[in-house]
Amino acid sequence: MDTGIKVGDVMTRNFVSVSPRTGIALCSKVMAKKRVGSLVVKEGSKLRGVITEGDIIRAIAKKGSLKIPAEKVMSRRITTVDPSKDISHAFKIMKRKKLRWLPVVFKGRIVGFLTKKDINRIRPALVDIISQSVKVAEEREKKRRVKTVDKQRYTREGPCQECGVYDILFKTNGKFLCERCKRKG
Repeated sequence: MDTGIKVGDVMTRNFVSVSPRTGIALCSKVMAKKRVGSLVVKEGSKLRGVITEGDIIRAIAKKGSLKIPAEKVMSRRITTVDPSKDISHAFKIMKRKKLRWLPVVFKGRIVGFLTKKDINRIRPALVDIISQSVKVAEEREKKRRVKTVDKQRYTREGPCQECGVYDILFKTNGKFLCERCKRKG
């Protein structure tokens, strides 16, 4: 479901980056100073990878040194997104791959960085858009159920006399029951 909001409208354009040869000690200082959890590793405008706090911690635990260059511990296989894609597309990728960030790449050049924080900033607008589409989907489902129920002696809508749920009711043994209670009885 498209929201009409493009990745390019939400992404961070002034992302924090380092070169591949930057040591992890300096990377951690940059992260702390800029209050970020990951850095884009790039050469010129070309994306080389992303280094996260977790990458640095694992490298220190494994090698015991702070002199390791970012290129030795960064993630190289990076999922990226185009700035013209809908934000819902990017969110689905992040959710499916369990990512907290996505580099935004256009024609082979990194142009931005999308994080969960960026998405959370626009969340009220997304909630409105999603709730509208959910209402439409609910109405379609309700119409489908009414057609099905009409064939099975649909009686009315209201609170089920067994469980109290407001739903489409069937007259069963002198009581008006929802579909679930009808199946039980």
